[in-house]
Amino acid sequence: MKPSLKKEEREQILSKIQGYFEVERGEEIGTIAADQVFQFIEKEIAPHFYNEGVRDAKRMLEEKMMNLDEDITSLEKPTSPTRR
Repeated sequence: MKPSLKKEEREQILSKIQGYFEVERGEEIGTIAADQVFQFIEKEIAPHFYNEGVRDAKRMLEEKMMNLDEDITSLEKPTSPTRR
């Protein structure tokens, strides 16, 4: 499932790409060129950051589950050994 951006968000990103090219490279690019750069980043680069975010979320969830297990275990009441 590919997340979709709102029109305003996409326009902001394209504007930032255009600004980057102008400030950092001294080049003016149009909306079509900025969109092509964005599509490249979206397809080729963004998945690496997304996957790292998924791994971060997994690590955090594993920590929370370990803490939850410890919290639940701490609720156990001591028992005395059975007598024969």
